[in-house]
Amino acid sequence: MITLGRLRRRRFPYSGRWEAAFLSPVILTVLIAALAFSTPREIAFSRLFPAAPALAAAMWPVIPTLLLGAFCLVAMIVLSFFHTDLGTPYTGAAIVAVTLAAAYASHLRIRREEMLFHIRLVADAAQKVLLRPLPRRIHEVEIESLYLAAQEQARIGGDFYEAADTPYGVRLLIGDVRGKGLSAVGAASAVISSFREAAHDEPDLRGITQRLETSITRYIAGYPGPDLPERFATALIAEVPPGGGHVRIVNCGHPPPLLVHHGRTRVLDPSAPSPPLNLASLIGEPYCVDTVAFLPGDQLLLYTDGVTETRDHAGEFFPLPDWMARQGLMSPRELLDRLHRDLLRYSGGRLEDDIAALALHHADTSVTRPAPLTSPPTAM
Repeated sequence: MITLGRLRRRRFPYSGRWEAAFLSPVILTVLIAALAFSTPREIAFSRLFPAAPALAAAMWPVIPTLLLGAFCLVAMIVLSFFHTDLGTPYTGAAIVAVTLAAAYASHLRIRREEMLFHIRLVADAAQKVLLRPLPRRIHEVEIESLYLAAQEQARIGGDFYEAADTPYGVRLLIGDVRGKGLSAVGAASAVISSFREAAHDEPDLRGITQRLETSITRYIAGYPGPDLPERFATALIAEVPPGGGHVRIVNCGHPPPLLVHHGRTRVLDPSAPSPPLNLASLIGEPYCVDTVAFLPGDQLLLYTDGVTETRDHAGEFFPLPDWMARQGLMSPRELLDRLHRDLLRYSGGRLEDDIAALALHHADTSVTRPAPLTSPPTAM
């Protein structure tokens, strides 16, 4: 965890590996002084001394910024002994004025950084509640998760997932709220909270889906707006019953999962469409439950549309089924790590949408092996 002390040390690293950016004010000061002493008086490079403390304000704390300004003032005074008529009083006054202004700017910047630091702590805590680490294994099902935010500084978004060990088996949820910002995060939180309760209470997937529909409808109704009919969430609810053998799936307008069985990849399109969450009353379609064989050695990949809508420089979508078919036998963690790497390579390192994915592997129950309790932190 990053502490406030570490944050302050990062602003001005007195020890350890020095970054060139933090040394730039010193380099600029030395360069100006060298040019001022070695060039004719008429060129007057000494007038550039105020630029050094102004640059330091962007990355240094207050005291080092003041010290650099004092050094520039001393250098200007010493230079006046070698070159006369440099306008030392005017340049010295400019150095003092710029240094004081730079120190104040440095103080304001530090306060903003500390405020941002605490905001990020709150965002990290919210992410741990919304997208908490999943168990790596529930009975015979190995599970790994991946979350990638499209915005570099983002912590949470509208994509969500969850897994629960229930009396009815392993139940999983993955979904994507339409839109961005706090409204999307709030809707995702409402869906996840409802799932965490309903997954243990409802005996069938249709009951869970109806509970999710009710939760997101109530949440969105509390924030009326002109785009109310366009607010919805796609979701996929899956269930692996005790003992495995098959998986039940309700697909509410979500991208179809991929199943790998004996090295062959299959796209699990729903046999009948089910409406996205918050659109059931408008569309009126019933929830369809599909049952698919899920045997030891099989792999299942659940994902949001940010994966398949990742584009390359030519605007082509990421060919996920073809990519999945080229992957050999590997653990869920290795599969998601490779997916992460290949998505970034395919998009040139720039993601246009948030990405969430769950990788499942039906382990052979005849082989027992210890497993870690939780997954490693997801990627930002």
